Amino acid sequence: MQQPKDDILLACTNMSMLHNCKAFLAKHFNMTDLGKASYFLGIKISKNGKRCLLGLSQKTYTEKILKRFNMEGCVGSDVPILKGDKFSTDQAPKTDQGKHEMAEKLYASLVGSLMYAEVCTRPDIAFSVSVLGRFQSNLGQAHWIAGKRVMRYLQRTNDYKLVYKRGDRLEVEGYADADFAGCKDDSKSTPRYVFLFSGVVISWRSNRQPLTVASNMWQNFWLVMKQPLKLCG
Repeated sequence: MQQPKDDILLACTNMSMLHNCKAFLAKHFNMTDLGKASYFLGIKISKNGKRCLLGLSQKTYTEKILKRFNMEGCVGSDVPILKGDKFSTDQAPKTDQGKHEMAEKLYASLVGSLMYAEVCTRPDIAFSVSVLGRFQSNLGQAHWIAGKRVMRYLQRTNDYKLVYKRGDRLEVEGYADADFAGCKDDSKSTPRYVFLFSGVVISWRSNRQPLTVASNMWQNFWLVMKQPLKLCG
């Protein structure tokens, strides 16, 4: 019977502790030490020791998903979603033929592929992926076209990366916003936040709010209350 396999990434400032940890794991498990990390779960890890820089990117991953959806030669897009775009379940087809045509689209696979890129290294598509994920059961042509636009945006920006650097300003900054009552189906808002440490992005998210608020003021109260809790876990 085939044994399950898993990938483990170890990081430590104490090399002696790191070696002891690897020796312990090798003693109890059948483990292969691949040396310094360059790729991990589809994420490329690039380092510049002299400049104290660490980069995380998914160029190879985005090229793979573009090829999977026959979009490797597509024209790139400047933005992942157009300003003013509004989506709803009303855009889903009403006829059986239209529903059948939409059912043949690999929409759930497309959204899932985009979601992995978003949660790992692409905070710039977080809002778009959050919106598109709502229509996997009520897919319409407008949603499919919007999903392909995000793919075309990745085509243009597939060399983007998160770059972390050593800095003296060890401060945490947080920013949050929401499109008040932006969802046409239930009038719920979609808050999004981003946290930076020493000027570098460390945490981000964009999710539809679980409740409906009566005004933009209450929306801001909710953001101020909830987002610090996200950082604290």
